[in-house]
Amino acid sequence: MKIAIIGQSAFGVDVYKALRKNGHEIVVVFTIPDKNGREDLLALEAAKDGVPVQKPARWRKKNAEGKFEVIPDMLKLYLSYGAELNVLPFCTQFIPLEVTEAPKYKSIIYHPSLLPKHRGASAINWTLIEGDKEAGLSIFWADDGLDTGPILLQKSCKVEENDTLNSLYTRFLYPAGVEAMAEAVELIAAGKAPRITQPTEGASYEPYITAKPELAEIDWKKTQQQLHNFIRGNDKVPGAWAMINGEKITMFGSSLWKGPVPPPSHREVETVDVPGGKVYAHDTGLLLPGSDGRWVNVDTVKVGSKTIPAHKFGLQEEEGEKLVYTEEEAKKIWEAILKQPVTEDMDFFEAGGTSADVTRLVEEIKFNAKAELENTDVYMAPKFGENSEAVIRKLRGGDNITVTYDPIIMNVNNMELKFPHELFIDGKFQASASGRSPTKNWAICDLQASAFENGEWRKMSARDRGKKLYKLADLMEQHKEELATLESLDSGAVYTLALKTHVGMSIDVWRYFAGWCDKIEGHTIPISNARPNFNLTYTKREPVGVVGLITPWNYPLMMLSWKMAACLAAGNTVIHKPAQVTPLTALKFAELSVLAGIPNGVINIITGSGSQIGQALTEHPDVRKIGFTGSTEIGATVMASCARSNIKKVSLELGGKSPLIIFADTDIDRAVKQTCNAVFFNKGENCIAAGRIFVANSIHDDFLKRLIEEAQKYVIGDPLDRSTAHGPQNHKAHLDKLVDYVKKSVAGGAKVVLGGERMPRPGLFFPPTILAEVDDENFAAIEESFGPIMCVSRFDDEDVDGVIRRANRTEFGLAAGVFSKDVSKVLRVADRLQAGTVFINTYQKTDVAAPFGGFKQSGFGKDLGAEALNEYLQTKTVTIEY
Repeated sequence: MKIAIIGQSAFGVDVYKALRKNGHEIVVVFTIPDKNGREDLLALEAAKDGVPVQKPARWRKKNAEGKFEVIPDMLKLYLSYGAELNVLPFCTQFIPLEVTEAPKYKSIIYHPSLLPKHRGASAINWTLIEGDKEAGLSIFWADDGLDTGPILLQKSCKVEENDTLNSLYTRFLYPAGVEAMAEAVELIAAGKAPRITQPTEGASYEPYITAKPELAEIDWKKTQQQLHNFIRGNDKVPGAWAMINGEKITMFGSSLWKGPVPPPSHREVETVDVPGGKVYAHDTGLLLPGSDGRWVNVDTVKVGSKTIPAHKFGLQEEEGEKLVYTEEEAKKIWEAILKQPVTEDMDFFEAGGTSADVTRLVEEIKFNAKAELENTDVYMAPKFGENSEAVIRKLRGGDNITVTYDPIIMNVNNMELKFPHELFIDGKFQASASGRSPTKNWAICDLQASAFENGEWRKMSARDRGKKLYKLADLMEQHKEELATLESLDSGAVYTLALKTHVGMSIDVWRYFAGWCDKIEGHTIPISNARPNFNLTYTKREPVGVVGLITPWNYPLMMLSWKMAACLAAGNTVIHKPAQVTPLTALKFAELSVLAGIPNGVINIITGSGSQIGQALTEHPDVRKIGFTGSTEIGATVMASCARSNIKKVSLELGGKSPLIIFADTDIDRAVKQTCNAVFFNKGENCIAAGRIFVANSIHDDFLKRLIEEAQKYVIGDPLDRSTAHGPQNHKAHLDKLVDYVKKSVAGGAKVVLGGERMPRPGLFFPPTILAEVDDENFAAIEESFGPIMCVSRFDDEDVDGVIRRANRTEFGLAAGVFSKDVSKVLRVADRLQAGTVFINTYQKTDVAAPFGGFKQSGFGKDLGAEALNEYLQTKTVTIEY
């Protein structure tokens, strides 16, 4: 079904993903305009998939009579996308009836209440304020904006005793809402979606509390339960408030108090506005009275513009309150927590500090120093002196990390591009002359070994490592246009492809492996007991240590990400050598890693030649693992060096000559487009490019004719031009090899039916080229071109076994493909093709969750998916007797 999504926010993103996963086509996303130069999350997600995004400021305007009417141009724009259904997951704009009624299946809307109760924008607030025992959500057919349309489906849950706006939304209304939206669309697609008229009984429409702060004022006539409901119903936004001793006090974090009043440890605060004339501050909050003699506890209060722990309420601030965090103040906080004298080099954890103590330390510093600290800041700076310095830096505005380097600055692609060009070692950019030559005594490896053995990356909890990687992914997304521009300049990749694939998939990879950080687990194993004692055996999955990564020039940032994300998620430190001709995105990535808070020494980027840098990595005894992507010839050299040095663990993703079989019963239109994509994607500089196309004899001539027509549609030109589909080759030597490749193929009997020569224009341009009549002994049938050269061969329609033998008649086994409408046939063929990845009726469909790697001389080991983690982990078995 063709769907238009109208909405915003993370909720809108998850609904968008769910609908795409279910096979629906999102034809357009309408969302809100950018705020302060930042796009809404839904806009970012849709743009990654190439889905059109529109950001109207409004859909309607007032006419001469003062009545609202749809803006004609907006309606025309909307109608141009041909949506069959509008889905409004979360929308703050008013959408006119002309839009909601236009599609074939009309429009559906998510609402966070059990309609007809609690219509309006503050539905969740009023669900809690009114003490409903049951909360829920409704998917309803769009109406005139009053939430009165027919119900399609509803889901409900019990309201827990201490649910807040956040907890209710997070645990039920959000996840169940995404599922409900997807379910509703499936019902519509199946023709089974009901339209249940909303009943009039029980209907209510409450005002928008945030717009009317007077509605959040506490009425002290409320009972304990009513007071609790009112405070939690206003939690976070706008906040329930009351005038106490002449000041506006806002309450947060309400719970029903079930202990004695007053508590054993308390401080009485006299008030003139609260019934009874007093409230009680105690260790975990502030007690407020209900009219029934029962009490409510709040954990946070806001006094004027200052938010403080509720137990601090009523304390007099010292005159001339200090804004400077002194060493004496810091020592008082540390000593109060650790219960011992504090020295400059005292380690918080070695002194007995626990994770609970970390939370207390952070909150005490927030309150006393007004510094916004996070728990990870303590783990990163656990010693008293360095922790105090970190707090002072934040107070001085140094919270925003800056990276110092000698920049290259260019004005290109409608932006000012600023990027480093020096080596990145131990968290700093430095000229290569300042370091040692890459020999067996290479200093960088010593730094890496120290960073792994003694640094914070290994000590940090897996979950905190994941947070750092998520932050890195977020920064990559914020800088995606810069990264894509650098990728285009450096590798010749078309900018739009660089944005979507080179950079877009890289971001996805980092987020995928960030999620794996705290899910790397061992096992317990039952073994024979040493009677009369018992035995316990368990395994641990541990990082291997210092890892060297060597990546190629065709996808500079993506190949870095495919390997490094899994490597860091496993807890290793890394030295990365990008291809000598494409180092720029790796260096820009290094800059972003500093901004993400990745500790010094965890990531190092060393540029230069493979014969020097790569060889040094493979031979150095401190490096315990090499991940390599490149040619089979160099891969063999890498493997030999790893074996000779210290028997390094190694994974190799090497050359390919991927066969693609087109049977006569295929969908020819689709197969033609997919075949061109299989060969010419990224100008053919693609490890899994279809190196040889086998076409059934009965359709060969027509299929070849269509291939030529499709390839001629490719717009060749400047990779930064948005209309370009085919850019220049990466470097001159590679272009020369492509020209020579065609000459050798023709000499062996192949026929050039399209392209075949360097284009007569400035730049390293080689057009989409098609070679026909390529027999099994031809040079082009055996060797990989690694360029936009399609090699087409015939096969007899009925000779399935024969074409499989021919497809497997190669020492490469990276990928393969098969096209046919006969499901049984394609599955049997896929079983027999000797390749690490087999595509059926598609090609190039890689995913961050799907393992990727080759067979035979295409290498071993996996990138992507959970299996990639195995390449950077080692298993330790532990047995204990008791």
